[in-house]
Amino acid sequence: HPRCGNLQYLPKKRTKHHRGRIRSFPRDDASKPCHLTAFVGYKAGMTHVVREIERPGSKLHKKEAVEAVTIVETPPMTVVGVVGYVETPNGLRTLSTVFAGHLSDEVKRRFYKNWYRSKRKAFSKYAKKCAEKPQDIDAEVQRIKDYCQVVRVLAHTQIHKIKLRQKVADLLEVQVNGGDVNAKVDFARSLFEQEVNVEKVFTEGETIDICSATRGHGYQGVISRWGVTRLPRKTHRGLRKVACIGAWHPARVASTVARAGQKGYFHRTEINKRILRIGHKDDSKSASTEADLTEKSITPVGGFPHYGIVNEDWLMLKGCIGGSRKRPITMRKSIVTSTRRSHTEPINLKFIDTSSKYGHGRFQTQEEKQKFMGTLAK
Repeated sequence: HPRCGNLQYLPKKRTKHHRGRIRSFPRDDASKPCHLTAFVGYKAGMTHVVREIERPGSKLHKKEAVEAVTIVETPPMTVVGVVGYVETPNGLRTLSTVFAGHLSDEVKRRFYKNWYRSKRKAFSKYAKKCAEKPQDIDAEVQRIKDYCQVVRVLAHTQIHKIKLRQKVADLLEVQVNGGDVNAKVDFARSLFEQEVNVEKVFTEGETIDICSATRGHGYQGVISRWGVTRLPRKTHRGLRKVACIGAWHPARVASTVARAGQKGYFHRTEINKRILRIGHKDDSKSASTEADLTEKSITPVGGFPHYGIVNEDWLMLKGCIGGSRKRPITMRKSIVTSTRRSHTEPINLKFIDTSSKYGHGRFQTQEEKQKFMGTLAK
């Protein structure tokens, strides 16, 4: 009997990392120019596209295929600090952290449990030091240049730009790859208090990795959680159970036996998701293609369900990604280079669907709907 469920991810418990955590960054290559390796966006929802497949030898070659895509809204991130790490036999150790002179309120909120009651003095003394004794800051930066091997920047999302209820920015460390340590630190300092667009990190057609917390399903039984088979209909005391949870001896329940418990809201990293398109803010034709010249942006008629309107830059990723909408999604440059043919073929988008995601969408734009419906009685 093949075992049910996968024991790879034990224990199946709720994650501590609501924003996906990057456990390892791509390998550094000093011959390349300095660049950032990760970005954070917010999941808006899904739609579908029609693509012409170019795959010689395949039955799909020169045919059109409908593919599901996910839209992730990616407002520019702000760099507010640089961290230097020293490589030790036991792994990396932080040597020093240098912050920018000014931090916005949305990132300061991240350092408080209770913002409205606090005096909001975080980093006020540090900002004063930056203004009055810049030589101290320069000395710390020089220490990073002298002793560190790994350089990461502290960057946060501009969450006020997407109209969610949340006001607290998501803060994360992003590794700087390429160039020597001096070049990395200078590159990081040049980004202080600057906006970094998603285009500066990723390109169209690239494959990226997604780190996120999956959708939560609460406390579930063994059928849903482990995929075991239901017992026969006539079973006494319920049938959505595991019939035998082990032998009499050893007088314990083995950790490999399926039991009820938490399902979902786990941290997962999914590799090699392809970017089909990068959309720009205020581009009214961001969802138009050469074959479909209708002037339309990516937001479907009536908005994305439970999300709303996409006003900032966005990424279109092929397939689905973990997490519910509005959830922060950490995107990282690929660690494992993809060799799949489908990841190197031309994208050839023919059509992007923007019909309503509530009910059976018939119209691609609001204008098309009004034209068809005519003047409606009040």
